[in-house]
Amino acid sequence: MRKFSTLAILLAATVFLVGARLPPQGPLPQPRPDAAPVTSPIAPSSEKAEPPTPEEVPAPQPKPDIKEPEAPASGQMPTPQTAPAKPEPSEPMQGPPLPPDMPHSPPTPAEEDKPPAEQTLEEQNLAIEPESDAAHAECTAALKALGVVFRQAPRIDDGNGCGIDKPIIVSEALPGITLKPEATIRCPAALALARWIKESVIPAASAALPEQGRITAVNQATAYMCRLRNGSETGKISEHARGNAIDIVSFHFEKGEDVAVRSRREDPTLTGAFQRTVSAAGCLYFTTVLDPESDAAHETHFHLDVIERKGGYRYCH
Repeated sequence: MRKFSTLAILLAATVFLVGARLPPQGPLPQPRPDAAPVTSPIAPSSEKAEPPTPEEVPAPQPKPDIKEPEAPASGQMPTPQTAPAKPEPSEPMQGPPLPPDMPHSPPTPAEEDKPPAEQTLEEQNLAIEPESDAAHAECTAALKALGVVFRQAPRIDDGNGCGIDKPIIVSEALPGITLKPEATIRCPAALALARWIKESVIPAASAALPEQGRITAVNQATAYMCRLRNGSETGKISEHARGNAIDIVSFHFEKGEDVAVRSRREDPTLTGAFQRTVSAAGCLYFTTVLDPESDAAHETHFHLDVIERKGGYRYCH
C-alpha cells in the first residue's frame, strides 16, 4: 500500500512536469555600467522611467592662439561682446614734441567762454547797421514835410559797432520847438520824435497846462553815444550807440517853470496827468518807452528808441 502511494505521487509529478511550459521570455542580463541601455522588446509600461544620466565627455580645448566665437542657439540673438574697459591713464597721452615757441594747446579767446551778458563792447565784435539810400531819402522827406530842422552829417564809425551809417543832426524837433542841445540821431528816431511831439505832447500840454502857453523847447540828455545799456561795462549795446534813441528830461513853456520828467505816478495834479499821458502815448511812435517808474536808471527822463523787434513787439513802461 505504501509503495502504491509513492508510485501515484511520482506519476502525478511526472504529469505536472510534462504539462508545464517555459516562460516566453527568460530573465535578461543586467547591463554593464559603461554600456548603453538595452532596448527591451517588451512594450513600455505606463510609468515613465527616468533616463540614465550620460557621462560628461570633456570638450576638446581650443588652441591658445585661436579664439573661436560661440555660435548662437537657434532663434536666439547673439550676445554682443563687451570690450574690456580701458584703464584710465595716470598721465596725459604723449605725442610728438611741439616747437619751443608753440603752446601745448591753442588758446581759446576769452569772449567765447562768456555769455553775451558778460561781454564787454570790445568782445562782442559788432558792426554798424547799413541804411538804404531809398529808405533814408523817404524818411528825410517826411521830416521836411513836418518842418523839422536838421542837417545831414558824415558817417559815424567809433568802432566796436558804435556808429550811424547815415546820421542827421536835429536842431528843431518841430517849427518853433528847439531841441536842446541839438541831437545826432538816425532819421527814423527823429521822425518818431517829431510825430510824438506834434500829435501827443502838444495836445496834452494844451489840455493840462494852458496857462503856461505853448511848448518852445524840448530838453534832451543823450542822443548818440557809444556805450552799453545803462552805461554798464558788460551786456548788450545801447540803442544810443546806434543812433536809435533819445532821452527827454524836460519841456520848456512860454510861461512858468519847465515840466521836468520825474516820478509822477501818485501826482494828483494836471502836471502829473500830462506826464503820464505823454509817456503812455510814446508807445504809439517808439518801440521802447522807459519812464521814471520803470527802474532807477530812468528816474529823471524818458528813454525813447526805435529798435526793431520780431513781430513788431514793443516794450513800454
